[in-house]
Amino acid sequence: MAVHPFHLAFPVHDLAAARAFYGDLLGCPEGRSSDEWVDFDLYGHQVVAHLAPDEARQAATNAVDGDQVPVRHFGVVLPMDDWHALADRLKAAGVSFVIEPHVRFKGQVGEQATMFFLDPSGNALEFKAFRDIASLFAK
Repeated sequence: MAVHPFHLAFPVHDLAAARAFYGDLLGCPEGRSSDEWVDFDLYGHQVVAHLAPDEARQAATNAVDGDQVPVRHFGVVLPMDDWHALADRLKAAGVSFVIEPHVRFKGQVGEQATMFFLDPSGNALEFKAFRDIASLFAK
């Protein structure tokens, strides 16, 4: 299965804060921009921070395996070593996690490492990893 880059646009309250978070903290190279939006390369995917302060807010949550998961969220499925490296980098930077890095669905189909955190505008991000990527869509 070929993986194609996705495109996601989301609201932010401040472009400088978005640049610091996505560019500096997460290491996403910046692409095109204007006074109202900035493109970022998130692991090969195009995510675009649009200045829309009235739209930027934290999402509602749903229960998933004992955690309150933000309903509206996005992120990337990483190789396990990369996931651990990112978790360590975020912890060292003092990021406050909505859901601390841990393994969910232990011993079940879909067992995965996961972590959730918010950008400065309240957008929730989830980064996850599977020991066996073939279990990504397993039932």
